[in-house]
Amino acid sequence: MKATWPQISIAAAFTCAVLALGYVLLGLLPAFLFAFGFVGGFGFWLFIPSHVRFQDIKLPYFLTLAAFVLHKIEERYWDFFPALSRITGKPMPEPNSFLALLLYAFAGAWLLIPLLVGRGHPLGYYFAWTLFTSMGVIELAHFAFPFFTPEPYGYFPGMTTAVLLAPAGWWGLVRLRRQKRELS
Repeated sequence: MKATWPQISIAAAFTCAVLALGYVLLGLLPAFLFAFGFVGGFGFWLFIPSHVRFQDIKLPYFLTLAAFVLHKIEERYWDFFPALSRITGKPMPEPNSFLALLLYAFAGAWLLIPLLVGRGHPLGYYFAWTLFTSMGVIELAHFAFPFFTPEPYGYFPGMTTAVLLAPAGWWGLVRLRRQKRELS
């Protein structure tokens, strides 16, 4: 099923909303990084149509989600947001603010991937492209962040699980790239 103009508009608005929220909450650098995942995922979705079954991306999807949960735990435990705030100069957002919860809700759309891709819905593929692109590309920034600190290069919160998360995202991208949807 090819994306319709209303679906493309919804995906574009979703992408813009995530970037705007990222900018307001976290500053220019994180919004720039979000752009790689969401604008990149949007572009992949538009120019590399995917018609795979959910079964084809099921394992990389669940591995990516599991690694993402571990990643968020690591970031919280090792104070990622205060460390990011020291780099950006932007105060850390209040974790339970309306805008922070809204950003989490947007990320929650990735939980719709099994249902939407399972039905062959174009927005499901958009969400899948953004999930795998975000995890496969953005999370590599954890290895660049130490260059922006005054300390010698070393651990930055989130680095450990990014080693798991990025390859899971890459695997999902490879699986999405398959061209033919097998009918079941």
